[in-house]
Amino acid sequence: MSSNVSHEFSTAQVVNNVNLGLIVVAQELQVVLWNDWMSRHSGIVREQALQQNIVTLFGGQLTPGFLRGLNNALNYGLPSLLSSALHRSPLPLYVEHDGSKAASRMPQSIIMSVLHSAETGAPSCLIQVSDSSTSVKREKMLMSHSDAFKRDAITDALTGIYNRRFFDENYLLAVRHASRHRSKLSLFMIDIDYFKPYNDRYGHIQGDKTLQLVASTLRAQMRHPLDICARYGGEEFILLSPGLAEEQATGLAERLRSSIAELAIPHETSPTATHVTVSVGVQTWIPDQAGEISSLLKGVDEAMYHAKKLGRNQVVVKK
Repeated sequence: MSSNVSHEFSTAQVVNNVNLGLIVVAQELQVVLWNDWMSRHSGIVREQALQQNIVTLFGGQLTPGFLRGLNNALNYGLPSLLSSALHRSPLPLYVEHDGSKAASRMPQSIIMSVLHSAETGAPSCLIQVSDSSTSVKREKMLMSHSDAFKRDAITDALTGIYNRRFFDENYLLAVRHASRHRSKLSLFMIDIDYFKPYNDRYGHIQGDKTLQLVASTLRAQMRHPLDICARYGGEEFILLSPGLAEEQATGLAERLRSSIAELAIPHETSPTATHVTVSVGVQTWIPDQAGEISSLLKGVDEAMYHAKKLGRNQVVVKK
């Protein structure tokens, strides 16, 4: 027996009745889709969310892993999976209760994929969020040693910031993106002045503590989710920031220098100052092609060494 009955559902009905959160973020980070599931678990209704910058909307509570995934989707066309085992709660979402208990932060699994506009071809990021409350323990048990190794492989063991391997891989992507879009890229090389005499005077244990403090202070100067701060080797650090004008990059370089000086870490053997200082080289450019990578790194490195030759504890801008 055949049936001629036709069932038709609107897209909005489907979007708002699935048991997961759906968000679409456009290239300028504004929210263009927000379903009922997201409203229930975030406390932010659709009218408040639409056309808002997603970083501002969540009040800066988005995790670095979420921001990296969003950046990779929008700028490099790369999908991402954030499992609840490695990224417990990337978004400030809460499990619903019957009112007898306080709401608790929801463990989440997030899938990010790329959507392209049928009219303009511009990329957007589709974010699917699922509640992983019932599977958190199981996922933790199943987390492989290789996953833990991958996480550790991008982090400097001493300072906790990114390592050179992570920087090199992401620098390549950033240069290609800037070259393709004709956008500016700023690179900063930072070196602690007279660090060998510091270690000789205060010992390597204190030297390690100073490296940790310098690393965390430099990282604290990052203002943009796409900024990268990494330990480049020994007492040398490197920082990448896209989209800055030359004067903005120079201002950031000076903040990096002054932030370390303001720590006032004693350094009795330094000919430059009575405290620990850094020399900073900076360059801002629009890459013509990805093949410039080595020469550009060499240029900012030369600027940093020029700052040392001029007396240290200063900034030199590579022209």
